[in-house]
Amino acid sequence: MEAILLSMFTFISTMSGGLFGIRHKDRLYLIMSFTAGVLIAVCFFDIMPEIVSISAEKNLAVINAFIALVFGFLFFHILEKTVLLHHTHIHQEDGYCEHQHIDHKHPTIGILGASGLSFHSFLDGVGIGLGFQVSPHIGFLIAIAVVAHDFSDGLNTVTLMLSNKNNVRSAFKFLLADAITPILGVASTFLFTIPSDWLQLYLGFFAGFLLYIGASDLLPEAYSQNNSYKMIALTLTGVIFIFIVTRFV
Repeated sequence: MEAILLSMFTFISTMSGGLFGIRHKDRLYLIMSFTAGVLIAVCFFDIMPEIVSISAEKNLAVINAFIALVFGFLFFHILEKTVLLHHTHIHQEDGYCEHQHIDHKHPTIGILGASGLSFHSFLDGVGIGLGFQVSPHIGFLIAIAVVAHDFSDGLNTVTLMLSNKNNVRSAFKFLLADAITPILGVASTFLFTIPSDWLQLYLGFFAGFLLYIGASDLLPEAYSQNNSYKMIALTLTGVIFIFIVTRFV
């Protein structure tokens, strides 16, 4: 019951971050600069150390997680480019075939990214529930860490949706889903547990996914609209924010 109650705070934190993003959507390029730093930092300061810890604790080959990381990066890259190829028009001009892209952003890309973040939020809830199965103290610490970074999760979800030409209503729907899934994740731990070797592979795959949307999607898109020292500072702020959360919370 304590795990369910604490998961309610993840809902509040996620919604707060997402609503902030919606309210300031006119400055989306600045938000993208910050969230790109957040996503990249989450991979290196949060997920990868967890992969190494799980691998050492369960005597698993860490290379498997990094193979999953590369697969996750390439999987989302191929998925994104495939969607864009389906929206390419071929025009015949003066006897030559000219490939003209309608746009390098498409709503489906935002939906795919937001869905991936929602699934990760579900597993955040699973982590809280499993922590409480070990001890209330561990469960509470995990819940505090999740609540601390869920503000950026909500912000990331809205940013991905809006930057890929989705409207505010659709962005809000996925924000709501991202806010609810940790609660569902906690509830699911009353029914099953995740094998540690599967968790290792999932974390690797998701790290690759986050690296792609942070470094290859959000960051280039933000700087294509503007370029300033403020944006560089925001990216570094996102990195520092996650470093502080993962080290001291």
